[in-house]
Amino acid sequence: MTTPAFRGQTLGERVAELRRRAGMSQKDLATAVSRSESWVSQVERDVRPVERVSVLQLLADALGTSVRDLRPDATGAPRRSATEAPPELDALTQAVTGPPGLAGRLGPTEAGHRALDELRPTVDEAWRLTSAPTLTRLDALLAPLLTDLETASREARGRRRAHVARLLASAYQAAAAAFARQDAPDAAWVAADRATRWAEETGDPLAVVASGLGMGQVFLTLEIFSQAEYVATTAVAALKPLVDANDCPPEALALYGAMHLLLADVYARLGDRAATRTSLAGARSVAAIIGSDRNDYDTAFGPTDVELRAVSTAVELGDAGEAIELAAAIDASWLSPERQSRLAIDLARAHVQRRRVDEAIAALVDAERLAPEQLQTNALARGAVEDLLGLVGARRATPALRDLARKVGAV
Repeated sequence: MTTPAFRGQTLGERVAELRRRAGMSQKDLATAVSRSESWVSQVERDVRPVERVSVLQLLADALGTSVRDLRPDATGAPRRSATEAPPELDALTQAVTGPPGLAGRLGPTEAGHRALDELRPTVDEAWRLTSAPTLTRLDALLAPLLTDLETASREARGRRRAHVARLLASAYQAAAAAFARQDAPDAAWVAADRATRWAEETGDPLAVVASGLGMGQVFLTLEIFSQAEYVATTAVAALKPLVDANDCPPEALALYGAMHLLLADVYARLGDRAATRTSLAGARSVAAIIGSDRNDYDTAFGPTDVELRAVSTAVELGDAGEAIELAAAIDASWLSPERQSRLAIDLARAHVQRRRVDEAIAALVDAERLAPEQLQTNALARGAVEDLLGLVGARRATPALRDLARKVGAV
């Protein structure tokens, strides 16, 4: 039961009161939870919602209280554990977390002799399906594909093995992206680690950088910010001499820009506005050189991706007005339903920060229409719905909000 003294208070008011009771300054609390002083200030002013249970636990531990006292609704609905497989990706989870290519180890199979030109289009299709509204088809396609590729790798030699390694690195990166999208960090970590292992076998340094990008995104999902920052800064430093050369290939530029976007995400999560904007500026300058949206090494990097990330980082920093303005300037009509849905979720979060309930609900309904599976499994969408319920009260929730709450598990 919530402490009586806290009834009727917002999360920010509770945090501020507990901090003062503990004799802590905002800087002290920021240090204790590995965030910036600006981040704490935004939380206490209810400008920045705290949506992740892991972050609430950090705050609770630092303040000497419980998560339930900080936010009573945070433990009211079941959440999938880090090790629980997303139901839409059962077969893929088994393929990634089990022994790779076991059949190929025990004896020859037909898969080991499949022509590689049959497998390359399947890997490309898997990447396309990572942005599909639902992931059921990806699960059915990618699980047997990984088995086939692992089996093919047992007999491949020379150039053929390098080709198989490239396909495996890309396929495991697709798996990691799908798991991250479904908020399954443990499986994403395993897939990203295997992608790195196969990238190293290709003999292509840029493939290794691309696998590092996938691993950095997994660290971001796990909120291991120091590791995500290390991956990105190391890659930026390694790529810079190549980027500064007159004949830098666009693939290297795309990876360089994507690493700047990863840094922007990290710094926004930490509440460091200056570092976030510096990283975004670096990504924008690279995107301007490239001049168009590309997908080198499955980065999806280009001018549009930079602006999408500018929206999401503005929301993370509590700059709701800026996020709404940036979103309005983006032509999202040609983007995949999944990316349009993510933009709609970010827009909803910005409207929540400004307490625009109707606009936030409309954006979430739009996100659900575009990619139902993503809305149902997205922790940020769930947090936005919980905040909306907190703003209007469960009894005064509209049918549309109640329906959203049921779908994201916030009832």
